[in-house]
Amino acid sequence: MSYDNILKFLLEIDPHPFVHWLLGESALESVSFLNTELNLEPIRVDGVFFLETAGKILHLEFQTVATSNPPMPLRMLDYWVRLYRRYRLEIEQVVIFLKPTTMPEVFQDYFQQQRTTHRYRVIRLWELEPQLFFELPSLLPLAVLAKTQAPEQLLQQVSQQLDRIEDRTEQLNLKAATQILAGIKFTDAMIEQFFQEELMQESVIYQKIFNRGVVQGVEQGLQQGLQQGLQQGLQQGLQQGIEEGEFTLLTKLLSRRLGLLDAAVLKRLRQLSRLQLEALGEALLDMQSRADLDQWLATYGNET
Repeated sequence: MSYDNILKFLLEIDPHPFVHWLLGESALESVSFLNTELNLEPIRVDGVFFLETAGKILHLEFQTVATSNPPMPLRMLDYWVRLYRRYRLEIEQVVIFLKPTTMPEVFQDYFQQQRTTHRYRVIRLWELEPQLFFELPSLLPLAVLAKTQAPEQLLQQVSQQLDRIEDRTEQLNLKAATQILAGIKFTDAMIEQFFQEELMQESVIYQKIFNRGVVQGVEQGLQQGLQQGLQQGLQQGLQQGIEEGEFTLLTKLLSRRLGLLDAAVLKRLRQLSRLQLEALGEALLDMQSRADLDQWLATYGNET
């Protein structure tokens, strides 16, 4: 799971809470999205905004793992140069690390090589008090990754706080984001105590994740499919996802096309070989109803 995509979706829905958190109230008067694709050799940043009142740019990067290629300090310098070259404004850069680690990379907030030095801010979520995010409801999904001596109690508190949000759409979106981000830190069993999968599937965020691809392999397949045809892209995405052991992907695709799958069907799908799963991924493109899936399983599900 690419967890930074979840945070990109939260940025798209409402960037103001992030601006409030990172820069303070004075920057909230006017916030507008800027193009996240930077010219030269195309690269895409996680979030970049123009703060009209402050006359500056806020650039955010979310990192689940400590290491990257190129290394984060070089990436941040590269991003800064491209942004400044295009906009010629003050740029505030923030890297937010999501997963606890003691690796030195998460403590480095600068690039230095010969006479070139570039600095940026680094935030390690596991060092922050969760109350900060309770004060900004749109940032509640981040609270589950914050500092705590009682993780399960924190997860429950976040769930209860989300239940108090009156707007149904906002509540579902934030619950879906929280459920997915919680996967960085909590077991599925613990998450399921406080969040229902069915509610998550109703959210806009869930649908966006689904449309863009649950795993990177599927996302790449779908992107390539824009040029080579949706069917070829979807098949390639499915094959890449299955190669990475993403059985969940296929079941979610089936659920989206045919409706929620019951326990009996899920049990049968888990008994299929990798080749059978690949074949089912291709056959899925022609299925119109649950009866088509039952017929396919009856015909091909027992082959070895």
